[in-house]
Amino acid sequence: MAVPSPFPSLKAGLRAEALAARRAYAASLAPEMRTGLQEKLAEIVLPHLLAAKIVAAYHPLKDEISPCPILEKLGAGQRAALPWFLDRDSRMIWREAPAVAPSPWGVLQPAPAAEALAPDIVLVPLVLADRTGVRIGHGKGHYDRALAHLREGGTRIFTIGLAWEPQIADSPLPADPWDVPLDAIATPKEWIACR
Repeated sequence: MAVPSPFPSLKAGLRAEALAARRAYAASLAPEMRTGLQEKLAEIVLPHLLAAKIVAAYHPLKDEISPCPILEKLGAGQRAALPWFLDRDSRMIWREAPAVAPSPWGVLQPAPAAEALAPDIVLVPLVLADRTGVRIGHGKGHYDRALAHLREGGTRIFTIGLAWEPQIADSPLPADPWDVPLDAIATPKEWIACR
């Protein structure tokens, strides 16, 4: 039985406001400016991935900052993984990139035959986050469940939230008991060590 959030209306309001702000910010960027910011994000994140064997990322939604420039610059021997779902109710796992098949939501994901991988670093999308690593996502809990499952199985992972600068909250955000905090956050302007 699912335990309800102690902050449902507060988090829903913050999510709606942050999604609107993210949409407006992304729409304000000229294509070359957006590309430049995503390249700067890659420059900030890549030094933190040097020891990683498997880097998990995501196939970006229209207004999310893209991890693609990071994945394109992974070093020799490093593998990229992307989220994969059997159906809408299944737990998210990661399969080896590229994203070539529609997911249950229509977003591209790896082919069902792609190798399932346990990442050591996960680049996490977000709607809003604070500087302590509390993250508000789209509200489905896919990342929290998948990350908790990996850690319960003994997999050591490091999580990095990727965001546009306006997605970083100045004040603390509410966290539910099951929310998995981020270890770090990166924007095109800064690296934020959270833990």
